[in-house]
Amino acid sequence: MRLAIVGLPGQTAPPGRSFLSIELVPRTCWFSDVRSHVSENDWDLLRRMTYAKAGRHCEICGAGPRIRLDAHEVWEYDDERRVQRLENLVALCVDCHRVKHAGLAAVNREMHLVVAHLMQVNDWDEAKAEEYLEISFRTCEERSAHEWTLDLSFLEPYDVHIIAER
Repeated sequence: MRLAIVGLPGQTAPPGRSFLSIELVPRTCWFSDVRSHVSENDWDLLRRMTYAKAGRHCEICGAGPRIRLDAHEVWEYDDERRVQRLENLVALCVDCHRVKHAGLAAVNREMHLVVAHLMQVNDWDEAKAEEYLEISFRTCEERSAHEWTLDLSFLEPYDVHIIAER
């Protein structure tokens, strides 16, 4: 079974916006990301290309262009084969990026900001946001029980050199 994004059944994005999902990375995949497998110069090139592709706007909520953007790695998890595959790089505002990494937000005591932004962008009430968080954290916990193979083939068309780890 392939699951890129954990969502609520029947969930669609509000009109004119993208669905804001949580993308928790299993503990066994922490620190194994694009940045740890390319040079600093190549990461800089990739993130700048990502921002330009998005017109310097957040690809979820549309905020921009005069905001700080982060390049976010979108991963697909093949739960049967245990493969973590890079699907895309997207430009996100700080608020949307915080939601993507709700686990880090919990450590930083910023869950109130995650819930508020989920509610705003997805047009949800607090109960729906909390239910979604619970499902997302449960899925991450299940995935954290396994080791994963990293697939960075998404980067093949780009002029970057993949290294074992920096």
